[in-house]
Amino acid sequence: MARPDGFPRQRIAIVPRPLVAEADQRPITRRLQVTDAGWFPHARGHERSRPGGAAESVIMLCVAGSGWVELDGARHTVQAPAIVALPAGAAHRYGASDDKPWTIWWLHVRGSDADELVAACVDSERSPVAVLREVDRTTQLTEHIVAILEKDPSPPRLVRAAGLAWNLLTTLVSDLSVSDSNDPLQRAMSYLAHRLERPVSVPELAREARVSPSHLGALFRAATGGGPLAHHITLRMARARQLLDGTDLSVSEVARETGYSDPLYFSRQFRQAHGESPSAYRELRKG
Repeated sequence: MARPDGFPRQRIAIVPRPLVAEADQRPITRRLQVTDAGWFPHARGHERSRPGGAAESVIMLCVAGSGWVELDGARHTVQAPAIVALPAGAAHRYGASDDKPWTIWWLHVRGSDADELVAACVDSERSPVAVLREVDRTTQLTEHIVAILEKDPSPPRLVRAAGLAWNLLTTLVSDLSVSDSNDPLQRAMSYLAHRLERPVSVPELAREARVSPSHLGALFRAATGGGPLAHHITLRMARARQLLDGTDLSVSEVARETGYSDPLYFSRQFRQAHGESPSAYRELRKG
């Protein structure tokens, strides 16, 4: 279960159930609507057990830390950046790890199109967990959904939230459909996404992708406009932002969590990427 006092700086938006029932009868929202959404930063002690499943399908975006999920009697590890997709009505449990508790954006969705969209976000035949590829874009969409529902769950805003949820889910579906574990670029990107806590050299990455370093560089430049190390820095900076926003870790601790042994070098790279220091970024009002 979640801690009774919640998590520092958490955000939760719950649509009153009479409004959900009304939206079930309207065009657009009867096909897809968001009923609950939120953000749990550094959610130590977070756990949910639903032996009868949830009334809605559940999507979680794990953007930092780790956790676990149980579905159909099997236990799966969740390591950021990751998607968790749980179908409505299916018994499940999940929770944050003790050593590096996750930071998650989450939403519950329902409607005639919801089950199909959610199931397609992961390889549901094998696992309810998949790699989250477009961390910035998907978290921005989810944050916008939360902000809309926090302000006013009126019918027009429920339609806006539904549109953003459709965008979010189809982005996740598209990312999964184009990924291929036999593709060198996808192997390399997945390798980098799961090693945000340390630097990775180009030769190491090329060995994992099973191509030459020069060919790997060409693949990354064609796909991202930059090299593999630049892509890894982008992923590490995204994790740094999540830690600055969602935890009370010091800048030095955030540097270590993202693979920088020198906090000053981390701060220089952060300023180069964001135009401001980590401390200044943390002070900004967001959401």
